[in-house]
Amino acid sequence: MYNCFVNESNSKTKLIPNGGYPMHRFVDVKAAASLYISKPESMKLIEDAYLFAKEKHEGLVRRSGEPYIQHPIEVAFILAQLQTGPETIAAGFLHDVVEDTDATIEDIRKRFGADVAFIVDSLTKIQRMKLSHRTESDFEAEDHRKIFLGMARDIRVILIKLADRLHNMRTLAALKPERQLALSRETLDVFTPIAHRLGIYTIQSELEDLSLKYLEPEKYATIEKLLNERATHRKDSLEALQKRIADILFERKIPFRIESRVKSIYSIYRKMFLKNHDFDEIYDVLAVRIITATELNCYEILGIIHSTYKPVPGRFKDYIAMPKPNMYQSLHTTILAGDGNIYEIQIRTEEMDSVAETGVAAHWKYKETGYNAREEQRDIEEKLHWFRDLVSISEDEEDAKSYMTALSNDIFNANVYVFTPMGKVIELPQKATILDFAYKIHTKVGDQAVGAVVNGNFVPLNTELKTGDVCEIRTAKTAPGPNERWLDYVVTNGARTHIRRFLNAKHEEIMAEENIRKGRESATDAFKMADIDEAEMERLLSQSKVFNEYHVDSLDELYKAIAARKPTAGAVLDFLGIKRKPTTPKILKKNPQVEDKNPVYVEGVTNIAITLGKCCTPVPGDPIVGFITRGKGITVHRADCSNVRGHEERLLPVHWKEDLGGSAYPAAISVRAADRPNLVADILNTMAMRSIPVSDMRARLVGQTGEVLVTMTCYLKSASVLDDLYAAIKAVNGVRECRRLTH
Repeated sequence: MYNCFVNESNSKTKLIPNGGYPMHRFVDVKAAASLYISKPESMKLIEDAYLFAKEKHEGLVRRSGEPYIQHPIEVAFILAQLQTGPETIAAGFLHDVVEDTDATIEDIRKRFGADVAFIVDSLTKIQRMKLSHRTESDFEAEDHRKIFLGMARDIRVILIKLADRLHNMRTLAALKPERQLALSRETLDVFTPIAHRLGIYTIQSELEDLSLKYLEPEKYATIEKLLNERATHRKDSLEALQKRIADILFERKIPFRIESRVKSIYSIYRKMFLKNHDFDEIYDVLAVRIITATELNCYEILGIIHSTYKPVPGRFKDYIAMPKPNMYQSLHTTILAGDGNIYEIQIRTEEMDSVAETGVAAHWKYKETGYNAREEQRDIEEKLHWFRDLVSISEDEEDAKSYMTALSNDIFNANVYVFTPMGKVIELPQKATILDFAYKIHTKVGDQAVGAVVNGNFVPLNTELKTGDVCEIRTAKTAPGPNERWLDYVVTNGARTHIRRFLNAKHEEIMAEENIRKGRESATDAFKMADIDEAEMERLLSQSKVFNEYHVDSLDELYKAIAARKPTAGAVLDFLGIKRKPTTPKILKKNPQVEDKNPVYVEGVTNIAITLGKCCTPVPGDPIVGFITRGKGITVHRADCSNVRGHEERLLPVHWKEDLGGSAYPAAISVRAADRPNLVADILNTMAMRSIPVSDMRARLVGQTGEVLVTMTCYLKSASVLDDLYAAIKAVNGVRECRRLTH
């Protein structure tokens, strides 16, 4: 099987029984790193890290029997094969020292710098978070993957963790069967998807095969046997195909090299056992890979292949023009060889081949010289949509770290991963706040939230969260609950929906209270006109026959129905058989003083008492009607007052006088606002700035909504000032509604 990590020709390595993989030494790591690292200080950092790890792991032995330092050496060797930077290789040597020895992160920082310390700290936190779960069932693969991606905000951490898992899987035979199965399942569920996402095929493929070997040993053995049998049968055919292609390309003077690739056992397993294909139906078990110099050469070679061999219809794929999401580029075609065998042909450039095998790591290769960050940036943007919005970075080769940071942010910071105190992972979008977290836990937690503790510190509810935060919500059953400001504190649709639902329910509660009040007052006025007091009215209205007639279950529901005029208060009187006494206006002796001051007149009528209704407080400019009362003359109501509806027989037209002088008239105003200090003072100040007197001002909290209902009587010279007044009051911070009060 094709594997770029095995170097069997190295004279300084030896095979060990555990897995049959080569056992490397520090000199192998040094030799691999020296192929692309030449700065003495960089090589010294790597060597110092090795010596420190060796010292700290002295006396520790792995279950396989080898010294524990062998594991960090193997991890560092894999990283050197990927051509990662000196800090990454150093961190590879040190990745377990804090977890397994008495070394601290501060020790790492002092000796190896902040960069290496950050990587080691991230790796240590990932492991500790995983170990905080008591059982495997508590720790789902998805949680592990979120922790992995959430806490590893630097791609170097991911590369080290993948290298760490790869070596652990290579030496898995030393563990008990149950641990072999658990680690294999975790590898398949957690690590291989990440390797695939980053395009690191060499690691992904080997991890998949090793996992399958323990999870499905019989199927693994079956596929391995089939591969060995077919390989023997096809050896001559494959060599003949490669020779003929090489002869043609050599003749055309096209630069190339040819190698063969055997499809991974896990990939074949998926097609055979998950997609129900027969082994002989898998056409790409054997592939010939042609690696050339340029894209133009790739398409030129494709034309030559198709003109020489018969292509299998529907099997051509152009991943150069349309790369895969993980950056993979290549031309794929399937041909029928002259001897009847079917082969897949892959054609790509050297750079494409590097990316195909190591994905993101190919762009992460450490370069000491000749690194043009802008050119590299433009090249990647053309290939991978992740990078389209990344900021430009300096052409200075030292700014490679800026490039790395930009890539890491784009890959890992698309989401925020936050932990509960019990270690559960909560996934949130960028800019999510405490309230988003609370509602993600449970609706009641969000509704009853009064504060939060993040990483041990008390913080307000609008605090933005970042990956790795440990968040605890403080709740209270008596909490006022959401208010409209909370809508500005959240970014998730779920939280926004719950808050709106809560506010709507509270608003309906407020309106219900208001409608009960309006209905009660309307009924009281109607019953008073029949000389029935309020206590007797409530007794009459509470009868079951009344509830049944109007389909209500309580007196409050009846009041709400009366407020909606379904029925009117007069209709209820009629249903109860209560006679409404006929009314005639009481003619009073003309009082010139009253007549002069009264702002309203009745055309053609004199010597009659006229008063302004207290229920709707009309002011000059309002449309008005006159209501004939029992023995009290005429009461002037606003035309939309509910108290005069249904009594058209007792209404008559009235008019405002044209010359009213400088008198002011009372108008009842209602203001709904979020509770805050100095709210009432700010409203009064607004009225004072407009020289509008105020009396009978009252403010009360509305349930547990966090809202205040302010009612007041304002003295206005004309209704024409109301629009300006409403606008001024609504401009006060926290005010949500301002309106006239009426029945």
